[in-house]
Amino acid sequence: MTPSTRGIRHALTAVTTSLTMLFGGGALAATAAAGLQLAAAPPAAAVENTLARTPAMGFNNWNSTHCRAEFNESMVKGIADIFVSQGLKDAGYQYVNLDDCWALPNRDASGNLVPDPVRFPNGIKALADYVHAKGLKFGIYSSAGTKTCDTLGFPGGLGHEQQDANLWASWGVDYLKYDNCNNQFVDARQRYRAMGDALKATGRPILYSICEWGQNQPWTWAQDVGNSWRTTGDISDSWSSMIGIAHANQPLAPYARPGAWNDPDMLEVGNGGMTDTEYRTHFSLWAQMSAPLLVGSDLRTASAATLAILKNTDVIAVDQDPLGVQGTVLSSGGGLVVMSKPLADGSRAITLTNETGQSQTITTTAEAAGIGGAPSYTLKDLWSRQTTTSTGTVSASVPPHGTVMYRVTPSAPIALPAGLHQLGDLAWTSATNGWGPVERNRSNGESGSGDGHALTIGGTAYAKGLGAHASSEVRYHLGGTCRNLTVDVGVDDEAGNNGSVVFQVYRDQSLAADSGVLRGSDPAKRLSVDLTGTNDLRLVVTDAGDGKDYDHADWAGARLACGDGPSAGGHALSDLPWAGADNGWGPVERDLSNGEQAAGDGRTLTIGGTRYTKGLGTHAAATVTYYLGGSCTGLSTDVGVDDEAGNNGSVVFRVFADGVKVAESSRLTGSAAAAHLDAPLTGAYELTLQVADAGDGKNYDHADWAAPILTCA
Repeated sequence: MTPSTRGIRHALTAVTTSLTMLFGGGALAATAAAGLQLAAAPPAAAVENTLARTPAMGFNNWNSTHCRAEFNESMVKGIADIFVSQGLKDAGYQYVNLDDCWALPNRDASGNLVPDPVRFPNGIKALADYVHAKGLKFGIYSSAGTKTCDTLGFPGGLGHEQQDANLWASWGVDYLKYDNCNNQFVDARQRYRAMGDALKATGRPILYSICEWGQNQPWTWAQDVGNSWRTTGDISDSWSSMIGIAHANQPLAPYARPGAWNDPDMLEVGNGGMTDTEYRTHFSLWAQMSAPLLVGSDLRTASAATLAILKNTDVIAVDQDPLGVQGTVLSSGGGLVVMSKPLADGSRAITLTNETGQSQTITTTAEAAGIGGAPSYTLKDLWSRQTTTSTGTVSASVPPHGTVMYRVTPSAPIALPAGLHQLGDLAWTSATNGWGPVERNRSNGESGSGDGHALTIGGTAYAKGLGAHASSEVRYHLGGTCRNLTVDVGVDDEAGNNGSVVFQVYRDQSLAADSGVLRGSDPAKRLSVDLTGTNDLRLVVTDAGDGKDYDHADWAGARLACGDGPSAGGHALSDLPWAGADNGWGPVERDLSNGEQAAGDGRTLTIGGTRYTKGLGTHAAATVTYYLGGSCTGLSTDVGVDDEAGNNGSVVFRVFADGVKVAESSRLTGSAAAAHLDAPLTGAYELTLQVADAGDGKNYDHADWAAPILTCA
């Protein structure tokens, strides 16, 4: 692909200009603009080191000690003790991390890093052992350059990646913060991947925190390298710095996921440059953005107010929610910002932030947050701990620079009603896409919404589904009520022979189905996925090696089966509600023949002189569908052309289970006796009855499903 052939993808100057106006013209503006410019592209698969399934929580000494002499073994041990004694460990904080200045300025004769013997007289391994004995984890610092960032110039890791990684692993290191100073202008991807590979080669699980300040848009490439990546320059202990960094990090939500997180830098809570109100905003926004929570204040002198903020378990639960979705901005104007974050139990964390200097009332709704439809909602204020109810309005008077944070929970589970549902018709929790938006019921057109075509794979057109483009992720909250997903997947025909993708279905973070590599010339592949008990459904498309070249990926006919089917026993089909019914003339009739006009104008069902009290009266071409819920075993029915058609009529009856034909009659005419069909349905979610014209041009094709009995377990 050359810029001239696909240049429309890069026509984003207006977005960058708008962000420059919003944030100013400095590095922060550039970072924010780049974030929005690229936010349509989702992340690659997270690095598979099993770590950081939720954002890291811990401590980093830099903001409280810098390189002063007080940064030493005794101080670090004291922090580990405070984690336990003050309940920070119980609140979820794990990592006790060293920052710069822990080493001597020079390596030893073998090229190894040497801990400063004055600061750490017993060495780093002994310190790590002490931290581990407390049930905590231990982190260390280096830089992807020849020297670290402090002006004293301690050795960096560039060119020593495997040697340093092996040494840290031997000491029991659990976390590496890898900075960006003195990098000799070596490509960032090369430098950071080298250390990531080295850490992996040690065999020790070491959480990898990439700290290259967002200069090379790491959110677009670091997901399969490290567990988090800094999105901005360093934070400072001021309102303007903190809120500006929040603005820059907010547009990058599509790139965060379990194991791979946007990192807007450590917490300043308690350092004294902001009010407690501003610190509560700081902590709320970091939790809402699924950011690592690394305490940057001096816990040895922390006030009760600071500890209360840091130990707010309700806010921490939002940050640590296992769904792993970073919150997004719902509305922003006049300094009033509303964010919403989907949570694993189907609730939403909603923040109302007042960036102005005067108290303001901020309002949103449950519907705007994506959980509309419940009769009422419970609103828990995560700072005051007060609980109220609402019919859907979420509103509060918010003090200057303050944030009110609610956990909004529907009063009853918002579950899909029992039956079959097309994903293309349902609201998703979140959706990210390689080019352009994910499309509902059409292919991906790469640009604006609605610019695609009919979903078509291998010459087969589909009325319903999702049109995506690698890399893509679409998520749905199912509430544990759905049982099955059936979908045809493949590269849309509009891509020609181009495109090479892999489709994957995840249920609650576990891989449930994998298509293997599918190319533009391949036919559709059907996936059937058991979803019993699933809350979070995630549909992922990844590029399979062609560089995202026309990877127009269709989730075609994507159908959810939710809720229970008919109860156990035998059921006359005419006594059950159908999911859909189409008929050649007039409506499908219950317990009557087809009269071709208004409902109820038919007669007693009669085939070959035999009268039937129960059944369905149809007219070719006809299709009737039922939801079975996977609990039925078979259908038994007589079929034929009703006697009222005389010698007219010519039809074929077919029965399908989940789209697969399981029974078919011969060609039946008005003069033929009834035929009998037995159709196996074990495990099926959808029963389809089909009547096709058999050559007479739909002339009196009054087709009876006579005494149809559905047997369910």
